Amino acid sequence: MKSITESDHEQLRAAFDRQLAVGLHHGAQLAVYVDGELVVDFAGGTTGPEGEETTSETRHLLFSCTKPYAGVGLHQLIEDGKAEYDDPVVQHWPGFADPGTRKADITIRHVLSHTAGIPYGEFDEQSEKWSDWDAVVQAMEDIEPVFEPGKQPAYHTFNYGWLVGELIRCLSGQPVEEYVAEHVFDPLGMARTSIGLAPDTDDVATLTGFEVFDRCCDPGEGLGIPASESAAAFNDEGVQSAVVPAATGIGTARDMARFYAAMANGGELDGTRLLEETTVAEATRTHAETDSDGTLSRPARYGLGFWIGGLANDMFGSLSRERMFGHAGLGSVFGWGDPELNVGFAYVTNGIREESWEHAARVAGLSDAVRLALLE
Repeated sequence: MKSITESDHEQLRAAFDRQLAVGLHHGAQLAVYVDGELVVDFAGGTTGPEGEETTSETRHLLFSCTKPYAGVGLHQLIEDGKAEYDDPVVQHWPGFADPGTRKADITIRHVLSHTAGIPYGEFDEQSEKWSDWDAVVQAMEDIEPVFEPGKQPAYHTFNYGWLVGELIRCLSGQPVEEYVAEHVFDPLGMARTSIGLAPDTDDVATLTGFEVFDRCCDPGEGLGIPASESAAAFNDEGVQSAVVPAATGIGTARDMARFYAAMANGGELDGTRLLEETTVAEATRTHAETDSDGTLSRPARYGLGFWIGGLANDMFGSLSRERMFGHAGLGSVFGWGDPELNVGFAYVTNGIREESWEHAARVAGLSDAVRLALLE
């Protein structure tokens, strides 16, 4: 494998700038680590429709790209012997389910692989309660399974974060945002990243929801939430400040690429080890796969806290490989790691587009460009 040459760098910059020039979003960041070194760190456009210049330091809403950050925190606690993957959740969180019910069969592995069977519920729509962790816990204790635990992969849009977050609190005694900051962000030098808007900060790019173009058929996939509604909801400072471990990560592409560089390198970067190599291998292999996800209505492949590559509809590239792992954020953000190439990739924007096709196409194009530059 070669490194990214000056010519490659120029072509990547042109591809990055092209997406801004045609108006796919107002501002964006692209960061790539290769063999532990930051080799691409682009920023361009503006922080919103009337915003200032986007820089590499500009914080963005990361949406579901928050999920792997919280997941690694839970993996760390399992490494420390606080729990095991196949422990029932109720073993560590007694109020989660009544004994003898099918909900009591939900394990930590089910939670991390989106097979817990409780992918959505009324609490998804109650954003005014998201900042109240007691209300979060009560909602997860009250929810009943939609699917048999361990059977149907179904993306847990918000509930993944609530479940992982409360498990981290039960096992460590720390709120999830504090635990992940202390054990993931701070050690790795992710200084511009937090779960929930950090106190005394307001420098977050403004989201814009773009309408669906009438150019092809509706594939009937994804969450089905209009981009404008998502933008309005997550531009709200109250929502941004809430600790939603599945959705309100706030950070930069540079920090995210650094995270994936560590994961692609077996859990270690610059002398800081987040996870053991065996744990990374377990977390980034396929644990659940389906031709029709119970939430997203499209093929899906899940590790433990990560999406896994190798599917025609994923965003790791046009012909991605199952060795690749990462996560998408709602119509706006994507990060991945490739252990064979030892690459950490992150693309972050402030423009939400229809997440089933437009989002995938723009991200996959940049993923392809990076991989081609490295493989030639």
